[in-house]
Amino acid sequence: MITTTNFYGADVSRLIIGDNPFNGHSYIESKHTGSEMMDFFTAEKCVETLFEAESYGINTYMALADPFVMRVIRQFRNQGGKMHIIFQSYPAIPLDINIRQMMACEPIAIYHQGGSFDLLVEEEKFDELHERLEMIKESGVKAGLGTHVPEVLQRAESENWGMDFYATCLYNARRQQRGQQSGYITGKAKDELVFYPEDPALMYNAVQGVTKPCIVFKIFAGGQIFLNKTADEIPLLIENVFSEVYEKIKPADMACIGVFQRDKNELKENCDIVKKVLG
Repeated sequence: MITTTNFYGADVSRLIIGDNPFNGHSYIESKHTGSEMMDFFTAEKCVETLFEAESYGINTYMALADPFVMRVIRQFRNQGGKMHIIFQSYPAIPLDINIRQMMACEPIAIYHQGGSFDLLVEEEKFDELHERLEMIKESGVKAGLGTHVPEVLQRAESENWGMDFYATCLYNARRQQRGQQSGYITGKAKDELVFYPEDPALMYNAVQGVTKPCIVFKIFAGGQIFLNKTADEIPLLIENVFSEVYEKIKPADMACIGVFQRDKNELKENCDIVKKVLG
């Protein structure tokens, strides 16, 4: 099994599964297009992947609260799936409506989606920002915010924005997107983003400086670190990344991964390596 941590009373695996590939969000279009991902990840295939993740010891799913994913969760649960759900809000749906939809899936936590949250900070719309965070807190489940920017995480903690946890991207996508709305709304291709190797150290420092649990995501730079690597090189690269992640985050923190299962079993490969790294 994969090592777990106590997340406000819930026993949560320190490796959790995300769903960018489920929704066709590719950051390496030259290797796997978003259309290829969506063609592969039918609802049935998503459910199958969640059950497989459970069998390897992952017990938590960090899910985008869009209509497709919520139907997948319903099907998964109806077939006996037991995973904890941590939702990120879906910017294309008004937040109050989206929260009501999420609560029907009985999540253990909800966080405000990162790109749209970072934009509110960039535009200094702090009244709206806090109103939206309060809506999530009023849901009654653990409330968090997502961010790509270390300074946002540090500010939220130092000013006591009242979060129970944070979802933190190791690579600062806002470098190239400052002032732009989330791609979930614009539909802009994500493969144009370039992730910089100096970013993780900055976010690790911010994560270490806050007391609340953090979920770090995009640990493989959306797959970009695997470009131009041979099949033989990739397993060691994965192990090195996971070793760094779990060394640099706090014991109560978690890492989130997405997997594209078409060409090989990335899920099993990742889980086997994490079990080795965490002992």
